Amino acid sequence: MDIAQNAALVVVDVQQGFEEVGFWGTRNNPAADDNIAALIDVWQSTGRPVVFVRHDSVRPGSPLRAGYGGNGFKEYVEQRRGKGSGAELLVTKTVNSAFLGTPDLGAWLREAGITQLVLAGIQTNMCVETTARMGGNLGYEVVVAFDATYTFGLEGPFGWRQSADELARASAVSLHGGGFAAVVTTREVLSAAE
Repeated sequence: MDIAQNAALVVVDVQQGFEEVGFWGTRNNPAADDNIAALIDVWQSTGRPVVFVRHDSVRPGSPLRAGYGGNGFKEYVEQRRGKGSGAELLVTKTVNSAFLGTPDLGAWLREAGITQLVLAGIQTNMCVETTARMGGNLGYEVVVAFDATYTFGLEGPFGWRQSADELARASAVSLHGGGFAAVVTTREVLSAAE
């Protein structure tokens, strides 16, 4: 795998509100935060661009709502913002896709000549997957660092329930098998980027 010198790392919704277990339930992949931090560190040390995405929920009571403490980035992300030598962008959004936020992510990427995106963050099957699908549809080469993402169990129609691991695997299969993105490990990304 090749990681371009100008590949953008898109860090999706790594916010304090996701620590509220009473709201979300049980998460998977406890190593995700360390992997996200490692990706940010390598991107910043190599001068690559980093996009930090924040979900400003419009749902009352959401731990991610604007003006609530949970809306802020997790401490390890906040401490890294502004520390790299490459370009940095903050995108805020109220929907799942980072491409439908402010400022316009697609316009920023085009202006910078960026065609490859590496995605990490929360939740695997929600905002990470939606951003990856849209990026693939828009013609970007999308790489998802699977173990630098996590999610929570969810109930759907007919009383069906899937665990966080099941949902994450389903996302990986859909993205990779469907041709939207290459789903790889953080180690593979770091080895190609260092």
